[in-house]
Amino acid sequence: MTTLLYYAPGSASFLVHWLMLEFDMPYELRLVDFASRAQKSPEYLALNPNGVVPTLVVDGKPQHEAAALALWLAERHPQHGLAPRVDNPLRMDFLQWMFDLANEVQPLLRQWWYPGEVAGEDNRDAVHAHVAQRVAAHWQRLDAHLTAHGPYLLGDAPSVPDFYLVMLMRWARNTPTPATDFPQLAALAARMKARPSFAKLYAAEGLTEWA
Repeated sequence: MTTLLYYAPGSASFLVHWLMLEFDMPYELRLVDFASRAQKSPEYLALNPNGVVPTLVVDGKPQHEAAALALWLAERHPQHGLAPRVDNPLRMDFLQWMFDLANEVQPLLRQWWYPGEVAGEDNRDAVHAHVAQRVAAHWQRLDAHLTAHGPYLLGDAPSVPDFYLVMLMRWARNTPTPATDFPQLAALAARMKARPSFAKLYAAEGLTEWA
């Protein structure tokens, strides 16, 4: 199986790339240069009509949506135990957290990074103020969950939502209330960042922030 990952450093492809390294998968990287708006080029839009990353091409067929790709990858590598099987009592919790992060937290952080998409560049400060308050409330909610049910989102062992959450925490590193202001989230980030795959990811993507 030939696998190509179209990515941009630190973007939503971060999650997919991290899991591919965690699973020690063979793959090839294809950089999508945001500076030149390559994600909006006709060639890339033919692969991903949404004009975003990641796009994962498996045996010539392009697929996208980071959360869906992460779930698919985990289910193809069950030996790593990062996605409960359908008959596992934790399966519903797993799906709940995947959709929670995809629907509640990630859209807010996209608004933080791209406020002009929401309300125009003239309203950047207002968007930031609104988003920062809502994101901080999510961090408080997630930290309370980890306090009661942690140390990981599903309890004693990591799963794909923990990888996803850490990516989103990284995105929020420059917000007025970063996730690491909350003790359980800070501890989760430290544990996940200590995984060898995280160091490999940073080296592969040339990242330095929030290391």
